[in-house]
Amino acid sequence: MKKTNDLGELQAIARRVRRNIVKMIGAAKSGHPGGSLSAVETLVTLYFDVMRHDPANPKWPERDRFILSKGHAAPVLYAVFAEAGYTPEDSLETLRRIGSIYQGHPDRRFIPSLEASTGSLGVGLSLGIGMAEAARLDKSPTRVYVVLGDGEIQEGQIWEAAMYAAYHKVDNLVAIVDYNKIQLDGFVKDIMGLEPLADKWRGFGWNTIEVDGHDIPALQKAFADAAATKGQPTVLLAHTIKGKGVSFMENNPKFHGVAPTKDEVEKALQEIGA
Repeated sequence: MKKTNDLGELQAIARRVRRNIVKMIGAAKSGHPGGSLSAVETLVTLYFDVMRHDPANPKWPERDRFILSKGHAAPVLYAVFAEAGYTPEDSLETLRRIGSIYQGHPDRRFIPSLEASTGSLGVGLSLGIGMAEAARLDKSPTRVYVVLGDGEIQEGQIWEAAMYAAYHKVDNLVAIVDYNKIQLDGFVKDIMGLEPLADKWRGFGWNTIEVDGHDIPALQKAFADAAATKGQPTVLLAHTIKGKGVSFMENNPKFHGVAPTKDEVEKALQEIGA
């Protein structure tokens, strides 16, 4: 795997990842396209620029750790894993089939290089704290990154974990809220609004950065600022668009958990481009 901080190369990777997300969910005829597409730039920036990891040595002790707490967005992680060389690209379209390594939620029994099996919403930040604390005890340079859904952070366990991490100054931990404003049943603001979200995280003692979650240079700077912050965990509130890159999916609650039809797959791929 070749790491890069070049914007053009990262954007090209993001396009390929988006294409694979659409193709694999279309083939499965089920899955979660909206929240997978909204998180593409976050994961691409982490895996191809920011994080220290090695697909040839996935259990390298000093690697950085990544947890996709909103595990239903597994297609974005699988597409990134395939692009990075952790898993085979030619079987991505076996998503959700019995026996496939690409299960509906990330499962370490099928992909051992995953850091955690996720999908039970609310637990990822606690898992990340444990990994970050273990790294500190080992005096390891490991940093831990956890992607949370905005609907997910309505879970109380997230805020217990947030309180713990700030109190214990877990500064090698970064949470990223994929703030696409839509959850399973509709718009977040209509179900249980989160605002003022930045003030809440600051009130819990976190270094809080708001960022355009589709702006790769902005994400690169935010992750650099997080690494330079000592004595506090960092949260990135990544403002994103559900279904980003596909016009009929963007900001459309339907595509939280509905697969595109065959015709919609073709239209989406044309829009995303080669």
